[in-house]
Amino acid sequence: MKNRLLFILKSREGHWGYGSRESGLSNSVRFVVDMLNSNGIEAQSVEVVDNNAIDREVTAYRPTHVIIEAFWVVPEKFDILQKLHPQVQWIVRDHSETPFLANEGIAFGWTVDYLQRGVEVMCNAPRAVSDMAVVAMGCGLDPSGITYGPNVYPVPRLCDIAPHARQQGVVNIGCFGAVRPLKNHMTQAIAAIAFAESIGSVLRFHINATRVEGQGSPVLKNLRELFARSDHELVEHGWMPHAEFLSVLSGIDILMQVSFTETFNIVAADAMAMSVPVLVSSELPWIGHYAHRNPTDAADMAQGLYAIWNENEHERLKRLLKQRRDMEVYCARSSATWQRRFGRKARLVGMETQGMANA
Repeated sequence: MKNRLLFILKSREGHWGYGSRESGLSNSVRFVVDMLNSNGIEAQSVEVVDNNAIDREVTAYRPTHVIIEAFWVVPEKFDILQKLHPQVQWIVRDHSETPFLANEGIAFGWTVDYLQRGVEVMCNAPRAVSDMAVVAMGCGLDPSGITYGPNVYPVPRLCDIAPHARQQGVVNIGCFGAVRPLKNHMTQAIAAIAFAESIGSVLRFHINATRVEGQGSPVLKNLRELFARSDHELVEHGWMPHAEFLSVLSGIDILMQVSFTETFNIVAADAMAMSVPVLVSSELPWIGHYAHRNPTDAADMAQGLYAIWNENEHERLKRLLKQRRDMEVYCARSSATWQRRFGRKARLVGMETQGMANA
């Protein structure tokens, strides 16, 4: 039987002033679905208002695998769904590392409850796979129920790289993404101010101000208070459709994502796709060490910004090429991971295994 994958997201329409199909999670799922379809693996994504709508979508699409994106379906719901659709392999996909999940309150208990019901937990980062496997073993469960399903991204061609022109006396630094403590906006803002002061320019520090999560309100308040008293500018953007965000990135000189915890970070990928140099933490190991800075050290970040700013034309292009190559390698490996699991060869192996079991 040919694999058919159905990805199900919970609709969060209106939560942060934007449509749910404009979320980072929705975009990341769309990229995976597009990659699977382009490689001959049938896939579709849908959004539902709650877990009571799952049965309708599964009945309509008749998938072999259902991937629930993030932790929002109560474990007990699978007792019902498994009886209604016994041929479906149910999967819950985790998009966060342990430090972020620790603030969720349900993730680890639900992971155990899912595994006890034969529901697979798929993580999008290798370290998360390792941590969740320990959770499984520590609770007397088989860790093989923890699997890997990485992000992918539609990487532009290398020939499309074009370094941005810069404004005289102004530097535009982007620090996009949801405002929350682990995103580390405040230290990055201080680093950006130090850098701007060192080159005698006005800083325009760009953030997304309409999505505030997990005790992020004090962070946003501190940012506003600081910039209101400084010679620099805090530029607040709403959350926006993906194409519109890419357009905003065309006016950014350097993107900062020097955060405390990450898995993939679609914002960094967007910036790299738009020929914006990035400064990140080692939480993004798929990007080379040349882009890494210490998230607890504003001076170290400022030095990284200064080094990028002072590169000559050849060095700027070399950095952008490195970034793009890093993304190409990561996405090629990610695509191969999905194809090994769900592609034609995987089906043939499964059929051979079933045939031996029946012999």
